[in-house]
This record gives sequence, structure tokens and C-alpha cells, in this order.
Amino acid sequence: MITELPKLEDLPRQTASDVKNKWREVVREVREAGSVAITNHSAVEVVLVNAEAYRQLAASAAALKEREAAVLEQLSAQFNQRLASLQAPDAGDKAAAVFRRRGRLSTRPKAGTAF
Repeated sequence: MITELPKLEDLPRQTASDVKNKWREVVREVREAGSVAITNHSAVEVVLVNAEAYRQLAASAAALKEREAAVLEQLSAQFNQRLASLQAPDAGDKAAAVFRRRGRLSTRPKAGTAF
């Protein structure tokens, strides 16, 4: 996997005209640097990356998508379990029983030196 991508500002640059007119030179630079920012009117519009970097980026994106799906599946299962307990026939009675109970403290509450 790619450990760290360079910042866009740190990439070597080529103009769109250079890409059109000097393709071999641009390809050589991509092979050497790994990626090249292509500019149009001084603004970066495209980044060319070598094939291996693209494969690594695609694999990283796929791994993140799988991990996201697994986490969402786990959250969905937890939600469904909690929802089922709330929809149980005796759920209302259990909730009412909680509100009817009188809590007892084991010690007297302390509110500070002023009280």
C-alpha cells in the first residue's frame, strides 16, 4: 500500500501543452517521480500517476470500502437488536417499572462546602 502521497503542491508540473507536444518526456517524468501534476493556465487540473501507484490507490480504496461495509453491517445489527428489544411485547411494562422504582443512594450526596 502507498504509505504517503506527496502533496499536490510538491509534485513536478507539466503544462497541458507540454503533455500534448512532449508526451515521451512527460511519461519519463511520471516514471521517475511517480506522478506529475498537469496544469492549465497555472492551475492543476489533472495528476498523472504511474500504473503501480494507481493499482495501490485502487487497492486502498477497495480495502476502505470493505472495512466501511463491515462497520456499517455491525452497526446495523446492533441497531436491529436494540430495536427488537424496544418492540418486544413487554418493553412498555419494563420501561414503566424503571420509572416507578425509587432509587436509593448508599451515601448522602455531597454538594460542596457551601451546602
